Amino acid sequence: MGKQFDKKKITWTIKNFSSLPADIIYSDPFVVGGCKWHLRAYPKGYNNTNSLSLFLGVLNSTSLPSGWRRHAKFRLTIVNQLSDKLSQSKLKELENWFDEKTSNWGLPSMCPLNEIHAKDSGYLLNGELKVVAEIDVLETIGKVDVTEETSTIAEIVDVNGFNLPPSQAKSVSRMFERHPEVASDFRPKNPNLRTGYMSLLLSLIQSMSKLPQEISKDDLLDAYAALGSMKDAGFKLDWLEKRLYEVSEKKENEEASQIGLKEMEEELKDMKQKCSDMEALVEKEKAKVSAVKAPILFDDIV
Repeated sequence: MGKQFDKKKITWTIKNFSSLPADIIYSDPFVVGGCKWHLRAYPKGYNNTNSLSLFLGVLNSTSLPSGWRRHAKFRLTIVNQLSDKLSQSKLKELENWFDEKTSNWGLPSMCPLNEIHAKDSGYLLNGELKVVAEIDVLETIGKVDVTEETSTIAEIVDVNGFNLPPSQAKSVSRMFERHPEVASDFRPKNPNLRTGYMSLLLSLIQSMSKLPQEISKDDLLDAYAALGSMKDAGFKLDWLEKRLYEVSEKKENEEASQIGLKEMEEELKDMKQKCSDMEALVEKEKAKVSAVKAPILFDDIV
């Protein structure tokens, strides 16, 4: 027996939810607490409940070593893509031991289907339904060797209230270390909007890291527009605005230097041509002088 305290937060995006032909669908597998797990959903309801049913289960549980057990606490959320408050109302938390007899556990009536399908409800956006699962494995019995597989499920890392993919989490954490007040007044509460704004901020920071010659004037105009939008949303970005001014100044200096350099190169080219022409004249004059200085021979006179 061992204390595991392994956590994972993932987002399962179910495409074309309203037109799914299957009565039961499964997410791609993911690894947490030394086991492979997956989410299972009944898009048309479970046992005529007329509600979306969601379950968390251990994958291939019958093939695991005898005596295995996992004590897990998990939270399932149906994401309202227009309102974070409504998303919180669809959060359900469960805790259970998973073993050979009970490899699946969940909610037969997670949310009424008519509420999900209601026009402008916010749960379906472009035909997609998003489910967030947060799994905390509290205790493990029995070791199972598994490896993470390529999955279409998006893993999420929470950084100061922003749900981000692992690829962005390190950069955002470093930004908060250097500028802890950057999002203290940030107003949007919808998780998708928050993630979008943070991605835009990271993109802007990365663009500021380019060399001046790699940034166009249009890029700078777009950067100022994006900066204004993020400041209006509540980000404190004086430090980034200062950097943007510096990049703009470098760009202006770079362009001025390029123009000056081009003019000098043209002038140098003209000077070289004049020098070349002058050298030709000098050689011609040298030939004349040599001819004048040449002695008059007897044969030239006779």
